[in-house]
Amino acid sequence: MEHDHHKKKIEPKKGVVHAKGVTFFDQKTERKFFFVLTLIMLLLGVLAKLGLF
Repeated sequence: MEHDHHKKKIEPKKGVVHAKGVTFFDQKTERKFFFVLTLIMLLLGVLAKLGLF
């Protein structure tokens, strides 16, 4: 038996969709976003170790 609430999941067609006060990201956009944040944190960590930041 399937539940209907699984079928009502919002699948954004674009990278970012904002509807009714909620922002949805598709999986590809979310992965890129967190990858960039990870690189920024890595760079800041290296700069902090070198005493430059």
